[in-house]
Amino acid sequence: MDDDTLARKQRGDRLMWLTTHRVFYAGLLGPVRERVLGGWSIYVSARAGEPLRVCIGGGAWQEGELLVVPPHVPCRVASSGPLVLNLLIESESVEPARLPLFLQSCGFVHAPVFVEQVRVAHRRLLAASGRESFEQFDFDDVFFGQRLAPRPLDARIATVVDRINADPAATASAEEFARSVSLSFSRFLHLFKDETGVTFRAFRAWKRARSLLRHVRQPARLTDIALDTGYPDSTHFSHSIRQVYGLRPSEILAGSRRLALHDDVNLARAARVAMH
Repeated sequence: MDDDTLARKQRGDRLMWLTTHRVFYAGLLGPVRERVLGGWSIYVSARAGEPLRVCIGGGAWQEGELLVVPPHVPCRVASSGPLVLNLLIESESVEPARLPLFLQSCGFVHAPVFVEQVRVAHRRLLAASGRESFEQFDFDDVFFGQRLAPRPLDARIATVVDRINADPAATASAEEFARSVSLSFSRFLHLFKDETGVTFRAFRAWKRARSLLRHVRQPARLTDIALDTGYPDSTHFSHSIRQVYGLRPSEILAGSRRLALHDDVNLARAARVAMH
């Protein structure tokens, strides 16, 4: 057994690939509690014969190998196998009406070709993990075989979105963002929701919760992670994270111990710092 194969066996099949607008997660689901994620959530069973189950908004349970949940829709997800494959597509980054048809659904979707494509992509990334950066890969091409159509945003709102994505922990108020793009406060809030499909407050709350994913392999205390991600204290941090993921921060970190993390967001940030 060569060194690469041994290293992969020690890590197992768990990995996470983070980019600014996409996440791929292969790992554990944890307890079946309600979650409300801010992006398009695509759940794929890791193996044939191990279907997933989803309960959306308190409705009936649905079962299948591919589940789709739109942004900000409450759901509970369960897996019959130990591993789940999950793609997260940020809502402001794609045009909903131009998504592949099977992604314009809610709940169980029959798309066996895509299911197999995700499983193949998982194996491809596992093979590369530990040996090289994922910078060589294009996320959409790896999983969808094409670039997803971007969502056109008003230039002023796009500027604010980019600032929040770059630093979700920043404390600038909505009023400050409005002034920075020469809009009145009320006009800014209205235009932001029209352009992104979600309120400014909900958008920033989601981005802040999403940024926790960059910290799942850090040995820091929860209090330090809370402050680094923009929460005023650990109590607020724990409550907010549980509302989004259905898990306490401590459960997320515990379930990530064997996770291979590939963080393109931090790589991009480091590159910007180096340039200056």
